[in-house]
Amino acid sequence: MEQTVVNLDEVQVRPAARSEEPLHRQLMAAHHYLGYLPKIGQTLWYIATYHEQWVGLLIFSAAAWKCAVRDQWIGWDFHRQYDYDRLKLIANNSRFLILPDWHRTNLGSKILSLCQKRLSEDWQKRFGHPLLLLETFVDPQRFQGTVYRAANWSYLGLTRGYRRTRQGYSTQSHSPKKVFVKVLQTNARALLARPVLPLPYRQGVPKIMLSAQQMQSLPDFFLDIPDPRRAQGRRHSLPTVLAIACGAILCGMRGYKAMADWAQSLGPKARERFRCRRVGGRYLVPSESIIRNVMIRVGPTDLDRSVQHWNQAYGQQDSTLAIDGKTMCNALDKNGHQTHVMSVVGHHSKSCYTQKKSAPCP
Repeated sequence: MEQTVVNLDEVQVRPAARSEEPLHRQLMAAHHYLGYLPKIGQTLWYIATYHEQWVGLLIFSAAAWKCAVRDQWIGWDFHRQYDYDRLKLIANNSRFLILPDWHRTNLGSKILSLCQKRLSEDWQKRFGHPLLLLETFVDPQRFQGTVYRAANWSYLGLTRGYRRTRQGYSTQSHSPKKVFVKVLQTNARALLARPVLPLPYRQGVPKIMLSAQQMQSLPDFFLDIPDPRRAQGRRHSLPTVLAIACGAILCGMRGYKAMADWAQSLGPKARERFRCRRVGGRYLVPSESIIRNVMIRVGPTDLDRSVQHWNQAYGQQDSTLAIDGKTMCNALDKNGHQTHVMSVVGHHSKSCYTQKKSAPCP
């Protein structure tokens, strides 16, 4: 049977409509060697068409949590990767399928090119922020990534082969994958590596990522704080509850529910480092009500002193500082001028190194 000649200028790419998602899912499950990918978190499904006929399917989803060659290429250290939700500025081309009977020369690279031209704008409309970088992982036992090279993606190297599991990461290296990336604007790499992201790329509040050593040491800083609770019925030690609450705040959580949700998301290793109580082979984390009860009743002076000691211990890890100013709207000097406060804060430790009050000269 003679194949249809495809005019690449007439190929189009668009997001899948809700009514088209069942067929998209069915075709991906039937023809892609990895099967379909459920819609979890920030995910967009695309359809490539030629004269209204479906010729290709794509899925873009959240970026890989860790990828050594990608992080080194960007210039990320351990902390900066997680400041201001930088990972949200990267999307992973987790599925790409040319449908049977539509394999044509240059069709794959044409579809990728069309998709990457519109993806950041689509992402902005759907999720409220743009994209700066695309990534994908290619199994070298099956493919060589030719279609990505043809679409001007850059090859960075191989992953280490570890897979994410419910317990964290696999202990043995499996099949390493080839890593390809595509910048969506010329200064994307420089922007992602900046000490502070500019608007509109900055999302939410500053966050840090706690290392294993920091998790293990954090409870020690609360050992001297008196426990305001009765001894009867205590299910979690005070240092563990305070360490988890402060760890959640350092990672950007705000409010007791957010702290509790963050605690529930901790894996077994992290729970062990926070010295959570082990029952029936599982480490239990404090609930929202326990965190609220402790944070309300513990002495604020004792808590502040302990947190300052932790900041002093890890403040030396700050490679960059932020200088910011605030106008105190209701604080007037004797001449009626508003008072201004300038602060110097470490990006990683969030330590406030110094503050200075000032008022404009009359």
